[in-house]
Amino acid sequence: MVEHSGLDIMCLNKYCHSSSSSSSSEHEKKVFTKLKLNLTGDYPRKNAEILSGQYGTNVLLIGAALMLAIAHHGPSVKEEHLLSFITCLMILQLIWMMWYILMRDRQKNRQTEKDVHATTCWIRGGLTLLALLSLIMDAFRIGYYVGYQSCVSAVLGVYPVIHATHTIAQVHFLWFHIKDVIKMFETFERFGVIHAVFTNLLLWCNGVMSEAEHFLNNHKRRLSALGYGNLTIVHSEPHCNCTTSACSMFSNSLYYLYPFNIEYHIFVSAMLFVMWKNIGRTIDLSSNRKRPPTKTHGLILGPILGLVALASTIGVLVVYIIHVEESLQTRQSAISMFYCYGIVMLVFMCSAGASGLLIYRADHMPMDTSKNPSRQLDTELLFGSSVGSWLMSWCSIVAVLGTNSSPPYRWTNLIYSLLIVLEKYVQNLFIIESLYRERDDEEREDPELPATPEIFSVTSSLAPPYNGIINRAYETPDRPCVTMENEQEESGQVYRCPRKPSEVPLPVGNKVVEPPTVKRQILKNVAVFLIMCNISLWILPAFGCRPHYDNGLEQETFGFSIWTTVLNFAVPLNLFYRMHSVASLFEVFRRV
Repeated sequence: MVEHSGLDIMCLNKYCHSSSSSSSSEHEKKVFTKLKLNLTGDYPRKNAEILSGQYGTNVLLIGAALMLAIAHHGPSVKEEHLLSFITCLMILQLIWMMWYILMRDRQKNRQTEKDVHATTCWIRGGLTLLALLSLIMDAFRIGYYVGYQSCVSAVLGVYPVIHATHTIAQVHFLWFHIKDVIKMFETFERFGVIHAVFTNLLLWCNGVMSEAEHFLNNHKRRLSALGYGNLTIVHSEPHCNCTTSACSMFSNSLYYLYPFNIEYHIFVSAMLFVMWKNIGRTIDLSSNRKRPPTKTHGLILGPILGLVALASTIGVLVVYIIHVEESLQTRQSAISMFYCYGIVMLVFMCSAGASGLLIYRADHMPMDTSKNPSRQLDTELLFGSSVGSWLMSWCSIVAVLGTNSSPPYRWTNLIYSLLIVLEKYVQNLFIIESLYRERDDEEREDPELPATPEIFSVTSSLAPPYNGIINRAYETPDRPCVTMENEQEESGQVYRCPRKPSEVPLPVGNKVVEPPTVKRQILKNVAVFLIMCNISLWILPAFGCRPHYDNGLEQETFGFSIWTTVLNFAVPLNLFYRMHSVASLFEVFRRV
């Protein structure tokens, strides 16, 4: 009895022990499953943005560290190491783009959301043109390597081949996938897109460094010819003879193509950044519509003045490059000519931008507050890239006011620098206000009268009563096409059916049809004129017209090394500002 009871108690204790063990094991399984889900599930959007952003930043900093070591011209780090690193980054981006395109092809039946504001056809067309010029530059690099292949690293031959392949694949990606709003594998795709962003930024930095070093060496040669000593000129030619007769032509032609390659990579990185911001985003269909075609009637004064500015720019560029290499007096005359030209150009630009702002002040239109990553990035880039020219201008103002020398261009330099600051203030304000104003469509409904009945309208008093499900194609054969608001196809276009006028009699004047107003014509002419002027002000420094190197005032005040450092930072930003302003102003032209 006792033994039996003890046995029962033992069995009961064993059962209780196994029960508690099973409950604890189940608890452990739940914890493990929860931990596994947390580890394998997608990170929250903000965490993914931070992680991928930190990854891209560190990729860029590694490349920057290599570029700084190369700039020192020491024996430990050479150009081949940087090119090898960039080549690996480009190969990784190629693998990611191939994977993305294959995944998209496998999901053809699944509709992908598109951000119609991410880019436009004319921007992609411009980038394609810049990409073609980059391919020509790669061909020159390959020809240069073939001529010196006996004494240079094989990396100098592999890099242009990979870069050309990368350029072709990236242009295809920009044309067919840059508008995609990614909703699958979001965390992985964030790393892929941000890798592409910073790969292009690193290629931009490498191009800027190479172009700046070439221009600095030419500047040192000019100073040496004028009698300045203690200037070290770095010779980067290989230590062997070229096996072809075109090596010097390839080498010299590269530096005329660098500006286009530089602008290509910085614009691509900006577009990819918008794609990165769009990952996981919920598109507001009410604002995600294609704009109607832009009308160009009334464009007379703006294009004419713009062409005059462009022609005068080319003339100033040729005269400056020829005369800046000659005697001191001729050199000073060339610099004075540049500042006088710049003052006239900037005065006209300030006047044009101010006239546009006055029109906006007189026309009270509400601001568009809808979320638009592309527009927000445009605004931030305008402000950020303005810093470069503002820094140069204020340094020039300090130098002019503090110097003891008095060259003939001293006070014109002061006026030019002040106008640069003012012009960017006015132009930035004009562009940003234009981008954020709601469109004043040429045809709009009178707000005090009910709108034309739509398919899904349930409140319109003009809509005929329908009961049940109606086959509209059968009931109304004269209306074979039904308007579907915000319908988006695979190509990202927004298709609309032509709206037939309502048969319900409406009072006269309920539809307001506005002819092209003087206000719109003025704004379009202002936008076109500013586009041509910004192209002109990009051409001058891009192809060698940089009086900040040659006038000597800033160099006397800040010293050669400090002023050169300022210019190496500010000039690339200024070049990007001008080209980005062209893109933004073209968007303004389309919105007006």
